[in-house]
Amino acid sequence: MSKVDTAWLRMEQPSNLMMITGIIGLDRNASYENLLDVIKQRFLAIRRFRQKAVITASGAHWEIDDDFEIRGHVRRVALPGRANQEELEEFVSDLASTALDPSRPLWQFHYVENYTEGPVVVMRIHHCYADGIALVQVFLSLTDSSAQAYAAVTNPEKWKKERASESTVFQRLLEPARGGVDFAVHVTTRLFEEAMQVVQQPEKANLYLAEISELVRELSQALTLPDDPRTMLKGKLGVRKRVAWAAPIPLEEVKALSKALACTVNDVLIAAVTGAFRSYMLAHGENPASGSEIRATVPVNLRPLEHARELGNHFGLVFLSLPLGVSNPIERVYQVNERMLELKASKQATVAFGLLAALGMGPSALQKPALDLLSEKATMVLTNVPGPQQPLYLAGGRVKELMFWVPQSGNIGLGVSILSYDGQVFFGLIADRKLVPEPDRIIERFRPELENLMYLAMMLPLEGRPCSRAAESFLRRAVQDLE
Repeated sequence: MSKVDTAWLRMEQPSNLMMITGIIGLDRNASYENLLDVIKQRFLAIRRFRQKAVITASGAHWEIDDDFEIRGHVRRVALPGRANQEELEEFVSDLASTALDPSRPLWQFHYVENYTEGPVVVMRIHHCYADGIALVQVFLSLTDSSAQAYAAVTNPEKWKKERASESTVFQRLLEPARGGVDFAVHVTTRLFEEAMQVVQQPEKANLYLAEISELVRELSQALTLPDDPRTMLKGKLGVRKRVAWAAPIPLEEVKALSKALACTVNDVLIAAVTGAFRSYMLAHGENPASGSEIRATVPVNLRPLEHARELGNHFGLVFLSLPLGVSNPIERVYQVNERMLELKASKQATVAFGLLAALGMGPSALQKPALDLLSEKATMVLTNVPGPQQPLYLAGGRVKELMFWVPQSGNIGLGVSILSYDGQVFFGLIADRKLVPEPDRIIERFRPELENLMYLAMMLPLEGRPCSRAAESFLRRAVQDLE
């Protein structure tokens, strides 16, 4: 097992399980037997998913599970009561709070057969197997472009060859922050080897010293960040999680807003998230002071192109300050935009990746104090994954809804997930039950925050506004619809 994957395996603790949990909402054509067939022929064609993680004194390794039984990993369940979203959220929350069996491969699929909106598949996969980018690829390998295509079940290798030339999803996923990851790993896991190269090749000394100096400076800045303030969103954790998700929002609305405000879609979504948390705190008697901030750790993809279709973890983390104390929604957008630009120019992500590799190499006793130190500097994990923008089919049924929840490490008790798929934006939240017992109360504020931005964008002076005619027309129609 790689050192970074070992670090994620060791992060598991009762208050924060290291699982990526997701749901796939399907139409009624998808059956349990079809899903079982897809898992057998496509998912298990990836050898790693037949293996279990084994921890030893010297590290961790992968080992084939000789007693593997597929029905222990692909289960058929029914919800109690009305079997609506409330019951489904409770079921997913229970799964997100329950550890996977460490004596077996660390993944499960639950086929919920009686949900009112159609069958739902709930997935749980331990983070040590792969990061979100890799798991998007795994998910796509299970899907088809039409219901009819399901009949021709193919394995992932054939799927990769067929779709590699036509899909732009991976190009968009792999675009940010490719550079620097190899050197970050060298510095942390092969420092002595690199030092010997410098000795043998003195002409490289200045290059290495300059790079090392910059990485050390970034690491020092991250470690010396003040701890995040103690708010109602940060405190002592329990062992139970609650999940919630919002009705999808048309991606075109968010794109129009981003054009009108001359920023990115990501900036608009993160500003709306910040506004939702601010509104929730105000409603519960906690008024963020002007200028107050909380931080989110944001995963940044570092996967080199040659490893684009492999499992494992190839991402770093950056600390993004969210302007919680800013009451003006437009100002929040621009502050988020400025901070994102600063982070994109930094090497925080590669430093974090290298640090995880170093922690995976060292004794497990050192890892928890180091992660606790870093987790005190943030209140939440925030991730945004651009998914495919065409409809997909799983086990013969159309995928209507997609959502996932990221794990949190150390003392972080909140995880925000944003996913775009088939022209829609899906927004989800996972929260420690002791901190936020009803995450739906935050989720329900997300759409109003976007609507506030829409109104305010229309009030900006037209002259000199960096807004296309298409975006302007769309915003006018959207405001009329809201009225």
